Amino acid sequence: MKTKLDIARNWLPRYTSTKIDDFGDYILITNFPDYVTTFAEQFNCDVKGLGRPMQTATNTEGLSIINYGMGSPNAATIMDLLTARSPKGVLFLGKCGGLKHTTEIGHFILPIAAIRGEGTSNDYFPPEVPALPSFKLHKFVSDKIIEHKQEYRTGVVYTTNRRVWEWDDKFKKYLSALSSIAIDMETATVFVVGHANEISRGALLLVSDMPLIPAGIKTEESDKMVTQKFRDLHLQIGIEAMSEIGQKGEKIKHFRY
Repeated sequence: MKTKLDIARNWLPRYTSTKIDDFGDYILITNFPDYVTTFAEQFNCDVKGLGRPMQTATNTEGLSIINYGMGSPNAATIMDLLTARSPKGVLFLGKCGGLKHTTEIGHFILPIAAIRGEGTSNDYFPPEVPALPSFKLHKFVSDKIIEHKQEYRTGVVYTTNRRVWEWDDKFKKYLSALSSIAIDMETATVFVVGHANEISRGALLLVSDMPLIPAGIKTEESDKMVTQKFRDLHLQIGIEAMSEIGQKGEKIKHFRY
């Protein structure tokens, strides 16, 4: 295996127990196993990759979902491995912490950009290159959110590799100075590695906690509540948006910058 494509073609089935040709043209990626099982139950399809690092399911309409794990290195890995399939569009369904008073738990966020605080994306482009989604893909998602009569926000998301930072007052002041709308661990990576691999990409984030205040820090109980109340809607909006893109056959590829 001499090229990146050679490696991706070998490793994508290895990580997922899914043949390359079994993936659809449009793909949802997430870091929650229950999103994959819920998808599989809805479309009566099999979950593949049990016992492997990543699990997948694909419906008969050519839409796939992949649980890639957690964190920016894993997000970069799946966006690299998907070069073996060359999907027409990838939408990340993730959770985030709200950093503004105007964002509430249960709100959706469509990031217009992401700040590259995670470090992983520096292996792909210099820090000056912005982390941007594919606008047209986000337009489809926006339309579906509105159809479901849901609140959503746009803004810049800060992406970090730090998992436990909620105690750090200095870091929280830094976040406030950036005026970011939310914080997560993968969005900037998905955008930058998608750009590097010429994959159209987007992110639909669900506000799951308000980490700048002690009472808003995520707990097992609070996360379970958010999942029970909002998971199915989060997933359904992603399914409908990506399915409609496929049905209309519109090109959503981002211009090079």
